[in-house]
Amino acid sequence: MSEVRVRFAPSPTGFFHIGSARTALFNWLYARHTGGRFILRIEDTDKERNTEEALRVLIDGMRWLGLDWDEGPEVGGDYGPYFQSERQKIYDEYLQRLVGAGRTYEKDGAIWFQLEGERYTEYDDYKKAEIEKVRAAPVVIDDAVRGRVERAEERDFVLVRADGSPVFHFVNVVDDIAMGITHVIRGEDHLSNTSKHVELFRALEVEPPIFAHIPLILKESGPGKMSKRDAGALIDNYEERGFLPAAVRNYIALLGWNPKDDREKLDIDEIIDLFDFPGINKGNARFDERKLSALNAEYLRELNLESFAFLVRPRLHLAGLVAEDVDEDYLQAVLRLCQPKARSLDDLAELCDYFFSDTYTMDAKQGEKLEKKGDPKALLGEILPLLEALDSFDAGSLQSMLEAHAVVKEQKIFAYFPALRYAVSGRAGGPDLLPLLAVLGSDRVLARIQAFIA
Repeated sequence: MSEVRVRFAPSPTGFFHIGSARTALFNWLYARHTGGRFILRIEDTDKERNTEEALRVLIDGMRWLGLDWDEGPEVGGDYGPYFQSERQKIYDEYLQRLVGAGRTYEKDGAIWFQLEGERYTEYDDYKKAEIEKVRAAPVVIDDAVRGRVERAEERDFVLVRADGSPVFHFVNVVDDIAMGITHVIRGEDHLSNTSKHVELFRALEVEPPIFAHIPLILKESGPGKMSKRDAGALIDNYEERGFLPAAVRNYIALLGWNPKDDREKLDIDEIIDLFDFPGINKGNARFDERKLSALNAEYLRELNLESFAFLVRPRLHLAGLVAEDVDEDYLQAVLRLCQPKARSLDDLAELCDYFFSDTYTMDAKQGEKLEKKGDPKALLGEILPLLEALDSFDAGSLQSMLEAHAVVKEQKIFAYFPALRYAVSGRAGGPDLLPLLAVLGSDRVLARIQAFIA
C-alpha cells in the first residue's frame, strides 16, 4: 500500500470543540499507527469568522493535546499552500477540467455540477414549483467503519457560488486530490455528503480515497449531538481548569474507539499501537465528564511529586495561598497528602487551602451533622490537653495517644476523628487525618482546636 496520508481540515471559528479534537486525534492516531503523514489543512474561506485569533485557538489546542502535524501551517510541506484562501489558482484549474469534460453549466450566476443520468421534473410541495431531478446511478461507498453504504444523488449541485466563492464539496475534493489524501476520516454527519464527493472524484477521473465515518459524540444528557454550547465541549476549558493533556487525549480516544480489552487508561504509545478502523464503534459515543475527571485523577496520581508541585505551585500562588518564597519542604509535604485526592489541578486550591491559611471556610452542613451525633467541643476538650503534652507531633505518636485515650473512655479511636478534622480544616473529608495533623504541625492544630472550642 502507498504511504497513508490523512488530513484534519477545520474551519477556524475561535472554538476548538471536542468533536473536532476527536476527528483530529483519530486522523493523527491512524497516521502514527501506519507510519503515514498527518496533514493540517485550514478551511479559512469565511473571512468574517476565520481570524488570526481563531486560528491561534485551534493551533494552540492541537499543540496542547500533543497532536503534531507533518504538513501544514507553521510546518510547511510539499503540497501547500495549506490555507484554502491561498489555493484559488488550484481550484480554477480543477474547475476547468470539469468544464472541459462537459460536467458543468451556469445558472443564476452560479456554476453547477451536472450529474449523469435520466432527467425528469417533480413537483416540490415546499417550494411550490417543478424541480428538475436526475436518476443517477447509485454511489456505493465501502466505508471502513460503516460498511457498505449506497446513496444516489438526485439533483445537480453548485460548485461555485454567484459571488465567485467555491463551495465546500468542490474544494474539499480538489484539496484531497491535490494533496494525495489516501484516507478521509471524519464525523458520521459528513456521510450524507460523500456521494457528492465520490461523483466529483469520478468526474475528475481520480480514484476516491478510503472513507471512514466515525460516530457522533452525544451531549452528556438528553438527545442530540454535542455542540460548542454544551458544558465540557471546548478544549481550552480543560486547559484552564488544570486537566492534564494526556488524560484529555486518552479520554477523547475512547469516544467511539475501543481497545477491546476493557481498559480505559492507556498511554499514548499503546493507543497508537492498537488504533485501527476495526476498533471504531458504529454506535454514537456519549460524553461523560465524570469519567474524564476520574481518568484525569489517575494521571495526576501517577505524576512524581516534583512534576505535580511544578504544575500546582502557580495555581496556589494565583489563589493567594502561597508566596514565591513558600517553604518548599512544607509545600511538598502538603501536596504529597493532597495529590491522591485531586481530580484536577484546578481544584487543588480548594482542596488544600486550610494548610496555608487560617481563614478557610467551615462546612456548615458538616457542623450540623457533628452536633447531632454529640458535642464535638466536649470531645476535643478531652484530647486538647493530651495533644498539648505530646513531645513528638508525628502520625505515629498521635495514633498512640488517641488509641490509649479511647481505651480509657471505652470508645473507638475513630470517634474523635470527625470533630478533629472539622476543627482543623472545616471539612468532612480530605487526606488521611493523622498525617494531615502532623503536616499542619502542633502550633496550627492546637490553635485551631482552641479557637473552635472557644
